[in-house]
Amino acid sequence: MRKLLNKLVFVANSVVAFALLLSYLLPYVSPVSFSLLSVLSLAVPLLLLVNIFFLVYWAVQLNKRLLLSLLVLMLGLSHVLSLYKISNTTKVAAAEGVSLMSYNVHSFNRFNWIASDSIPHQISTLIKQEQPDIFCVQEYFDTPHIDFAQYPYTYKDFNNDNGELALVIFSKFPIVNKGSLQFKKTPNNIIFADIKVNNDTLRVYNVHLQSHKINPDKEALAKEDSKKLLQRIQSSFKKQQNQAELLSTHLKSSPYKNVVIGDFNNSAFSYVYNLVRSERLKDAFKEAGSGFGKTFEFDFFPLRIDFILVAEELEVVEFKTFDAKLSDHYPILSRIKF
Repeated sequence: MRKLLNKLVFVANSVVAFALLLSYLLPYVSPVSFSLLSVLSLAVPLLLLVNIFFLVYWAVQLNKRLLLSLLVLMLGLSHVLSLYKISNTTKVAAAEGVSLMSYNVHSFNRFNWIASDSIPHQISTLIKQEQPDIFCVQEYFDTPHIDFAQYPYTYKDFNNDNGELALVIFSKFPIVNKGSLQFKKTPNNIIFADIKVNNDTLRVYNVHLQSHKINPDKEALAKEDSKKLLQRIQSSFKKQQNQAELLSTHLKSSPYKNVVIGDFNNSAFSYVYNLVRSERLKDAFKEAGSGFGKTFEFDFFPLRIDFILVAEELEVVEFKTFDAKLSDHYPILSRIKF
């Protein structure tokens, strides 16, 4: 009976190991060319965790079948490090460097997804406590119950196809130039601001790539038509590729050190992430983060889809993910030095 069980487990192990191995190609496979395969990028965290489970399962039995998952995981070590980062114990002085924060605020709970009337006030309080020097907001909605008066410089952009939600860059440093990539036929967009920081200038991009319009709740997902859901994700991935290509071109033309902040609606295992990061940027979470770095409320596995990517010349001295359940996303903060 034990032998039969192990054979069945190994078959399942082989399927999951092959799927993970296949996922290693995703950063180099265009969603426009292979949109169905690109969907796998959202499941990579689950594939990693399941392969780790199988590795432990065989290791406990001292069974040589552990080599399958071990080999696949070793081949994708960079993927493992994108999923989980061992804590960096280096302590950073509170005032050292420039702090950057990103938060998709989900329009400040205007449709009461969370049973609380104080969400805007709680978000305002969080930002006042953390005091980020540069604060990028996605899905900003004008409401009288928020207060970011500590920022003397603001760039707010309501994309031309969306009169309600905006991307906003708040700054304690002067904004000397600003602009929008102006995506068409979508409320998603990318804006940028050139920010004078002492004797240097940063070009900060606030990014909100194409949304999938997925309700992460288990019951809501169970009611979804799987074929339509898959088609919707494939379509949004194609749009994300076009948007990321526009960003990549814009990054190349920047005369300053670039910082890309925001909601990619995709994982660190995706084509769009790899495309943007390849423009001489590094992931602040990988440099100074800890744990799973989960940034999106998803019941099935930890999902990191919000990023702070900074120019390779900049030093990342701190990264934090906040366990603040005030949106469907979690805020992230990084501190950098020139």
